[in-house]
Amino acid sequence: MADTTIKVDEQVRDRLRTVAEERGLSTRALAESVLMGLSTQAERDERAARGLAYVRAHLCPDLSPHDIERADAWYAGIVAGQAGEVR
Repeated sequence: MADTTIKVDEQVRDRLRTVAEERGLSTRALAESVLMGLSTQAERDERAARGLAYVRAHLCPDLSPHDIERADAWYAGIVAGQAGEVR
């Protein structure tokens, strides 16, 4: 495996070292672990497509694009704190 250098400011470098030490890892191992745990847009799109295929195959064969748009809007409202009752 070829090595490469990634330039970050001192604050980021120091934080990376601190977090790695707290977890008993090298900075390299921590950086690799964190980065490999993140998904790309293509991976997220693929996961969403598989999820929709499962829902259509097993739960709701007539799920429409409009249903998905409504669900997205509902979820966005929840995230924004605009859905449901305020208690």
